[in-house]
Amino acid sequence: ANPNLTVLEESGDGCTYGEGGNHFLHTIRRNPDITSIVHNNMIYGLTKGQASPTSEKGMQTPVQVSGVVLEPFNPIAVALSCGATFVARAFAGDIMQAKEIVKQAIQHKGYALVDIFQPCVVFNKQNTYQWFKVNTYYLDEKNHERGNKAKAFEIALDYSKLALGVIYQETGRPSYETLVREGTEPLYTRKLDEKKLQGLIESYQ
Repeated sequence: ANPNLTVLEESGDGCTYGEGGNHFLHTIRRNPDITSIVHNNMIYGLTKGQASPTSEKGMQTPVQVSGVVLEPFNPIAVALSCGATFVARAFAGDIMQAKEIVKQAIQHKGYALVDIFQPCVVFNKQNTYQWFKVNTYYLDEKNHERGNKAKAFEIALDYSKLALGVIYQETGRPSYETLVREGTEPLYTRKLDEKKLQGLIESYQ
């Protein structure tokens, strides 16, 4: 309706990758000009600490008392396979780096996913700030080819150490708004035709 707006969506790993999984997949397919910021706690941090789609296999919770039996959902690989045009990962413990990654996502024209590792200090005693510092690394900005999808998949599937930074970016693909508008002016700038509106109202009388 208004292409001049900058649109950001914020949610957690449970909401986005669990209950909102269908919306996640098909939003990516449409490539709207939206920045999706996912606060990934690797657990349901706002309820009672049950396992989320990204919880590690073996993690014990008040619900999964014998440990999580499923492999964790891989949002980076799924986003790439669905055609996301911007895929990045950040760490809440590195505020300045996270800020720069989010800024680039907002500036990207099309759908942008920023998966932010954000430890839940209440319920997740396994994936702590210290754990993320040891088990993550930053991509080399100078040598990393953002447009190489095969390499991006390789990075996404590597769980030995988790990459931070802009993993993949595709420029030039038209956004959803561009495709559906096809030169017509946005809704918010259109003039109201009061005669047509009155006719519509009267047709229901």
